Amino acid sequence: MFSFLLHIHSSMWGIMVLLFILSYAFYRQKGWSMALRLAYLIMIVTGSWMLTLHGFPWKFVLKGILALVLIGLMEMTLAKRRKRESTFLMWILLIVILMVILLIGFEVI
Repeated sequence: MFSFLLHIHSSMWGIMVLLFILSYAFYRQKGWSMALRLAYLIMIVTGSWMLTLHGFPWKFVLKGILALVLIGLMEMTLAKRRKRESTFLMWILLIVILMVILLIGFEVI
């Protein structure tokens, strides 16, 4: 069961990044951002389920908190894009937090 959840969760990370880039590029089309929000939901559910099965180790709880921060930053970046404001700092934060999350997820950190 854990292996199945892990495959869904890790696949959704790649899909989420792709959907975020598409949502950013085609910010006038709402379909991409709706699909992105569905990816958020699937990631949160599978991540919470894996945390429960694993017994809530502190490293993965931290990863979950950072993932929620990343989701918030993605939504804020898309909102700034729609308002045509500068998103440079948001992109820097997104990339840094995404790298930290991936390093924790692949157990490099």
